[in-house]
Amino acid sequence: MQTAPKKVINAWAMYDWANSVYNLVITSTMFPAYYEAVTSTKTDNHVQFLGRSFVNTSLYNYALGVAFLIVAIMSPILSSIADYKGNKKAFLRFFCTLGSIACSGLFFFDENRIGLGIILLILACIGYWSSLVFYNSYLPEIAAEEDRDKVSAKGFAMGYVGSVLLQVICFVLLFKKEWFGLTKESQSLQISFLLVGVWWFGFAQRTLTILPKGNASAVRPEKNIFANGFIELKKVWRQLANLPVLKRFLFAFFLYNMGVQTVMLAATLYGKSELAIPVDKLIISILLIQLVAIPGATLMSRLSGKIGNLQTLMIAVTLWIGICIAGYLIPKGNVNAFYGLAIVVGFVMGGIQSLSRSTYSKLMPADTKDTTSFFSFFDVTEKIAIVIGMFGYGFITELAGGSQRNSVLSLTTLFVIGLLLLLYTINAQNKKTTNASL
Repeated sequence: MQTAPKKVINAWAMYDWANSVYNLVITSTMFPAYYEAVTSTKTDNHVQFLGRSFVNTSLYNYALGVAFLIVAIMSPILSSIADYKGNKKAFLRFFCTLGSIACSGLFFFDENRIGLGIILLILACIGYWSSLVFYNSYLPEIAAEEDRDKVSAKGFAMGYVGSVLLQVICFVLLFKKEWFGLTKESQSLQISFLLVGVWWFGFAQRTLTILPKGNASAVRPEKNIFANGFIELKKVWRQLANLPVLKRFLFAFFLYNMGVQTVMLAATLYGKSELAIPVDKLIISILLIQLVAIPGATLMSRLSGKIGNLQTLMIAVTLWIGICIAGYLIPKGNVNAFYGLAIVVGFVMGGIQSLSRSTYSKLMPADTKDTTSFFSFFDVTEKIAIVIGMFGYGFITELAGGSQRNSVLSLTTLFVIGLLLLLYTINAQNKKTTNASL
C-alpha cells in the first residue's frame, strides 16, 4: 500500500494535538491538585460517594480504576464491531465528544458537587482511552509499513507541542489570574478544565472531517461481532502456550507495568496530599517529567541496541524500585528532593513504555499475520494491570488511615517480582537460542 496524502496524515496527527491536553492537564497536573484541594476541606479528608465514606485520594484512585476496567471490557467488543463494519470513525467521534464534554463539565466541579466530579472524571478517562483505540487503528490504514514509525512520531510530537502550549495558557490563567479579573485560584483551574474540553473537541474536528470512514472487514466474525474480540484474545492466550519467551515477558510486563502506571497516575496526588508540595512547584515537577521523558526514551533505546531489550528493561525496573523507596522516604515539604525524583521518573517513564511495546513486537512470532489480535491482547493486559494497581493503591491508602506512603512502598513488590520474571524470560530466551544452534 501507499502512504496517504499529506493532508490525511496531518489530520490524523492533529488528533494527538487535540487530545493530549487531557493527559497533561487533567491526568497529570492541574486536575489532581484541584481535586485534592477541594476534597481535603471535608472532615478528615473523607468524602461521601454512593452512600459510603472514602479517603479522598483513594476515591480518586478507585474512580480511575473503574474507568480503565470499563475500557478494558469495551475495547475488544468495540474494536471487533469497528473492524467488521468499517465505522471506526463514528466510534472515534463518539468517544472524542464524550471525553471533551466531560472535561468541560469539570468546570462545575466543586466541594458541593463531589459526585459530579467523580462521574465526569470517569467519563473523561473512558472517552480519552477509548478514542485512542480507534485513533491508533488508523495508522496501518493510512501509512505504508516503512512510513509508520515516522507518521507515529509525527503524532507524538504534535501531541507534545499541543499539550504543552495549552498548559502554558493554563499557567498564565493560574499565576496571573488578576489579568483576567479572577480572584480565586480555583476559578483559574475550573476555566482550565473548560479549555481542555473546548481544545480537544475543536481541534479534533479537522481529524474527524478528513480521515476516511474506515475499511470494513471482508471476513465475517466466527460467532458475532460482540463476542469476536474476546474470541481473538482467547486465541492469542492459547498461542502463548507455545511461545514461552513471550508468555514470560507478558507476565513480567503485567507486574512491573502495574507499578509504572500506578505511580504515573498517583504521583500528583501523592505530591500534593502526602508531601505538601505547593501547586506551582508540583506543576513544575510534572513539566520536568515531560521534558526528560523524550531524551530518556532515546537513551534507553540506544542502550537496548547495545545490551539487549530485556537487559535494558531490567535496569529500568531496578530504577523504579529505587524511585518507590525514595518516594517513601522523602520528607514532607522537601521540594528539591521531589524535583530530583521527578527527573528520574521522567527519564525511565517514556523509555520503559516504548521499550516494552517494541520488545513485545520483537518476541511475537515472526510469521504471524494476526498482529492486531496480539496487540489487542497487549493493550487489554496493560489496562487490567492499571485497574488492579489503582484499586490496590487506594485500598492500602485506606488501610493506612489516609497515608499514601505505604501504598508507594508496596509498589516495590510489583517491581521486584517483575524484575525476577524478566530474568526468567532472559533464561528462556537463552535456552531457545542454545537449542536452535544445536
